[in-house]
Amino acid sequence: MELSVRCAHEEDRLERLQVQLEDTKKAREEMYEKYVTSRDHYKTEYENKLRDEVEQIKLKTNLEIDQLRSASREMYERENRNLREARDNALAEKNRAVAAEKDALGKHEQLLDRYRELQLSTDSKVSEFLHQSKLKSFESERVQLLQEETARNLTQCQLECEKYQKKLEVLTKEFYSLQTSSEKRITELEAQNSEHQARLDIYEKLEKELDEIIMQTAEIENEDEAERILYSYGYGANVPTTAKRRLKQSVHLARRVLQLEKQNSLILKDLDHQKNQVRQLSQELDRANSLLNQTQQPYRYLIESVRQRDSKIDSLMKSTAQLEKDVSACAHLSVLPCYLQGSVHLYLMTRSLSMEIRRYSLAQHSIPQQRASLLLSS
Repeated sequence: MELSVRCAHEEDRLERLQVQLEDTKKAREEMYEKYVTSRDHYKTEYENKLRDEVEQIKLKTNLEIDQLRSASREMYERENRNLREARDNALAEKNRAVAAEKDALGKHEQLLDRYRELQLSTDSKVSEFLHQSKLKSFESERVQLLQEETARNLTQCQLECEKYQKKLEVLTKEFYSLQTSSEKRITELEAQNSEHQARLDIYEKLEKELDEIIMQTAEIENEDEAERILYSYGYGANVPTTAKRRLKQSVHLARRVLQLEKQNSLILKDLDHQKNQVRQLSQELDRANSLLNQTQQPYRYLIESVRQRDSKIDSLMKSTAQLEKDVSACAHLSVLPCYLQGSVHLYLMTRSLSMEIRRYSLAQHSIPQQRASLLLSS
């Protein structure tokens, strides 16, 4: 049953396909007829267009041929002109080339001569270079031998380097051990140093106080007061001082003594100058006394005044002599306050002496004027 059903279906399908085949055949025949008719139509149109285009092309070709003929004539004429110019230029270039050839021949001969000279020099240089190459080869062999020796030395040095590296490792271990011990020692020394520094600060303070005390006592003129101040600050006790500090103090005191001696020398110079002035004044006084002795009675009061001046001068001379003795005594003394006291006393005495001498000189200048006035009055 199933097969009969399938056969019926297949037959129906076959009939439908045959009908479709006949329809397609009819459609093909119709399309072919249409194609033939359209082909004939397009063929006629194409032939007409082709004919028109061929006529246009012929016209264009004729025009182009005419243009080419005219252009070719112009080109030939232009080429003829160019060829004539080129011929003239070629002749000129030929003349120049002939002249250049002559110059080139001369230069060629010169270059040949130079080439021969260079060839000779190159032969000599080649021989020298060969000789140098032999020397260089000999030197290279010698350098090669040296290189072999250096290679052997290098191997020995490497072996020694390995030995030294081993020694270095041992020494580094020892160094680290020593470093640890040295750090411990440094810490101990730093602690000791801090203690000594504290003691040193205390000693420096004591020395500064001693310096100040000594300078204060040096400025005091009275010895008893100076000793009393020293004993009040512990003079005679075991105060720790250094020799350097004592030297500084003695140098400072010596400088002050030298300054005072310079002042004393200046005072002595002033004293000598005053002595010379006194001597001159005494001479003038002697001359004035001689003149007064020759005068008459009205001048006795002048003589008495002059004698009084003479007595004052004698007293001043005695005081200057005493001052000289004091100065010489102070120069030999080693005690500083006495020296200062004597120098001050000497300065005051010389100052008073100079004032008296000035007064006397003024009186001596006034005596001739008084004498002249008395003579005029008499």
